[in-house]
Amino acid sequence: MAKKSQSGKRPFWKRVLRFFIILLAASLLYVVVCKWIFPPITITQIGAIAEGYGLKRDYVGWDQMSPNIKLAAIASEDQLFPDHNGFDWKSIEKSMDDKPGRRKKRAKGAGASTISQQTAKNVFLWQGSGWGRYVRKAPEAFYTSAIELVWGKKRIMEVYLNVIEMGPGIYGIEAAAHAYFNKPAASLSRAEAAMIIACLPNPKRFTVKPLSRRVSWRYPKIMAQMAHIEGDPDVQALIR
Repeated sequence: MAKKSQSGKRPFWKRVLRFFIILLAASLLYVVVCKWIFPPITITQIGAIAEGYGLKRDYVGWDQMSPNIKLAAIASEDQLFPDHNGFDWKSIEKSMDDKPGRRKKRAKGAGASTISQQTAKNVFLWQGSGWGRYVRKAPEAFYTSAIELVWGKKRIMEVYLNVIEMGPGIYGIEAAAHAYFNKPAASLSRAEAAMIIACLPNPKRFTVKPLSRRVSWRYPKIMAQMAHIEGDPDVQALIR
């Protein structure tokens, strides 16, 4: 039997260990539950409500999303999504090898988070940069690995397109499709899908309606990438 301190309590390190074991078990249970049930709410969505943006959200299933939006997300955010295990190791390695000056120039391009990492961050963690980003790295890696193992690619994409912010207080592709084009996500055209994805990663600044300069410039490039990758068998298997 484990010895207790003179006060009758377990040693501090054992209490801390017990807390982390319980937290880990609860986290894994929530990951499993979210394989079948959409998250009731996320920290980012709570933040939108607190900031006065409200919460416009309508979860939809895989078959209620146009293949165009799935293709646009892959083309713009993570072209290796069908093939990697949650992490784009080549981009990570390349960004670590870059000299500081080159890394600064590359900051807006290569080395961005994968769709799996973005999903883990949006569902289980918080947004933001600065010190919070570094605190988030370890749990983000944990949750990314967990959803890759438990959910699989289609479920990751399905949740991703339902929880990401696509406008001020607008979360998920169904709410975005109605807000910008007055139609369901299942009916989005290639151009409409590309416009919505072009608002990432800052949909409050890069607006779809009215069409911001950034979105206007970026969405044709996304469409070009869509045409470039759509013949890939792995991409086709994933978006259908």
